[in-house]
Amino acid sequence: MSTHFYKYHGAGNDFIIIDNRNNIFKKNAYQLIKKLCHRQFGIGADGLMLLEKDKLLDFKMIYYNSNGLEGTMCGNGGRCIVAFAKSLNLISDLTNFNASDGPHQAKVDGEIIFLKMSDVTEIKELEDGYFVNTGSPHFVIKTEFPHKLDINNKGREIRYQKRFMPDGANINFISEKNNIIEIATYERGVETETLSCGTGSVASAVATTFNNDDGHYVYKINAKGGKLQVSFNKENNVFTNIWLSGPAVKVFEGNLL
Repeated sequence: MSTHFYKYHGAGNDFIIIDNRNNIFKKNAYQLIKKLCHRQFGIGADGLMLLEKDKLLDFKMIYYNSNGLEGTMCGNGGRCIVAFAKSLNLISDLTNFNASDGPHQAKVDGEIIFLKMSDVTEIKELEDGYFVNTGSPHFVIKTEFPHKLDINNKGREIRYQKRFMPDGANINFISEKNNIIEIATYERGVETETLSCGTGSVASAVATTFNNDDGHYVYKINAKGGKLQVSFNKENNVFTNIWLSGPAVKVFEGNLL
């Protein structure tokens, strides 16, 4: 029996999605997931997600990185799986679902998906950047021209530093002007630069306001794969009511042989 799959992307951050409400796909199929995500020998994706039943909420999101291992929260993945659930008529334009870091609220407005992220209470200003936990660990480095950097070499070098062990961190290179953030991200688990990163966009916006006054902030995010937006409230360096928004687009669908 073949398994049907769907390919989605959120600002170039791409995912394989499987409707697993009937448990047709084994959750410990790490080698298969790694193979499916391979750019040359599989479908090709930054990650794979399973949409499953949840006892209390509309559905549950299970996320795997392209290395085949189960990952932490993925913001763009969360937006894509909401768009997928909407296409199945599983949800209305408003939904609540579970992910690895707990429940999330989302809103659908055409191809634009608004995803409410977990509050950020852990942020540390270090000598060369900011460590931010947005449901996934991120290290944010300010630089003048992030898109001109060799992200794979620089990101890999920092990602494996002892200070981020044992789990490592995603590395974000950013510049900000007039509430517009240019961002380039090296993602752990994918182990390469991705065209955009949702939790990294949130981490970068939060880090940008670390030394700013309390208040409500809105940032436009320019990634290589497209544009996102992050809004939130800041009070005493606690960040709440965080919303990540942007496109979530179906690319194609098919069957696993």
